[in-house]
Amino acid sequence: MQLKPINQQVVTIVGASSGIGRETALQFAARGAKLVVAARSQSGLDSLVKEIQSQGGQAVAVTADVTDFEQVKAIADKVVEEYGRLDTWVHAAATGVLARFDQTTPEEFKRVVDVNLNGQAYGAMAALPHLKREGRGALIHISSMEGRRGLPLQSPYSAAKHGVEGFLEALRVELKHEGLPISVTSIKPAVINTPFYNKVRTKLGVKPTGIPPYYQPSLVAEAILYVAEHPTRDFLVGDVSKVLDLLQRISPELVDAILLLIAFEGQRTNEPKSEDAPDNVFEPIEGYNKIKGDFDELTIPSVTDWFDKNPPLKWGAIAATALGGVALAMLATQASNSGKLM
Repeated sequence: MQLKPINQQVVTIVGASSGIGRETALQFAARGAKLVVAARSQSGLDSLVKEIQSQGGQAVAVTADVTDFEQVKAIADKVVEEYGRLDTWVHAAATGVLARFDQTTPEEFKRVVDVNLNGQAYGAMAALPHLKREGRGALIHISSMEGRRGLPLQSPYSAAKHGVEGFLEALRVELKHEGLPISVTSIKPAVINTPFYNKVRTKLGVKPTGIPPYYQPSLVAEAILYVAEHPTRDFLVGDVSKVLDLLQRISPELVDAILLLIAFEGQRTNEPKSEDAPDNVFEPIEGYNKIKGDFDELTIPSVTDWFDKNPPLKWGAIAATALGGVALAMLATQASNSGKLM
């Protein structure tokens, strides 16, 4: 499967007004891609397009709510109207409610699933006809490590992200069955320092936070640009994501025990916040048209992402580690045998 170089691509980014989507749009534009950016926040999109154009890039904006398929379809139609084709569709729109399950209303649960699952499906539905006509391309869906492991206080978000994983697995096999060279990627970030925790609804009595450590949005954007050129099934962003994935595979009960210790206090700040405070669950809110959130001091670098974007070195490092282990075992055996001979 061969994808175009980024500087030859027409890219759509849904959920582009802030956070991961905004940083990704800026990175694509800096690499020469032509963009259509979409979100609910008109002010966020206007400022983003202005920033891209001021740096010599090309971008147009479409205001859309991803829970309405016709509005999502209008994004794809605008891409073709503006540039004649679509090469890569990046879907990053998300929202959430931080609360115990028994405090979450049916309307809230449904809305979070509509945005985070149905919205992703609508994006693929809108994009696929254009990718098929082009004969190749990439669907890049921003999922979460919560697609692999649900977290307490985030049941609707975890449910939606698990749904995204099942949807993408089914779609990927269908496209392969049709012989279509369309890459389907699930990006699974760990906790990222975006305005997400400023904008979601909370019933914790305080401003919520992700369970530290955090990673910066640029790390996710770099992964997205990588898979836009290199077909990839899954990309786990952040060292912690790999650790969590491994622990969940080994023992979900162990992860249960860890979350019992850290997840309830770990998702609370000391900053009071009422559940009546403005949030973006049903409507966009102003003031957060930026890339980063409020947790710079909790961010750390990630080593494994670099290896994931350099596969020969990644496998070389794994092979070197394995050979080193074998060598140590042989030396230990020789030393043991020497001791016995003496």
